[in-house]
Amino acid sequence: MFTNTFLLRCGVGIIFLSHSLHGIFTKNDVNDFGNLFLNKIGFSPFGVFIAWGVVISQIITSLLLIVNKVVKISCIINIVILIFGIVTVHFAEGWYVVGAGRNGMEFSFILIVVLVTLIMSVGRYEKQTIR
Repeated sequence: MFTNTFLLRCGVGIIFLSHSLHGIFTKNDVNDFGNLFLNKIGFSPFGVFIAWGVVISQIITSLLLIVNKVVKISCIINIVILIFGIVTVHFAEGWYVVGAGRNGMEFSFILIVVLVTLIMSVGRYEKQTIR
């Protein structure tokens, strides 16, 4: 569990977990995303189902990243979700999340870089655990 990638896995896992849990515990956030966004951009009538699928998969993959299990698959699932988010939302808003812009793709980009780094690290550091 405490491999050289521990901080990176925990950091990105906490980011995905907090994002997903916020969506669940904010009134109608997941349902609204499905109904008011996904359905309107062409995913009707499956928008709510897709939104919940994303949230549940991010909760599961976040926990798997934190406990260092099924890391490659967890990373790939989140990369697909992030790319989908860039294509459907963030690209049109530009690069910057704040400051020079709003809701851009820079944060998704760095998360993808972290996830690719974790994929490349899996197995490489498994024997080098921190004691």
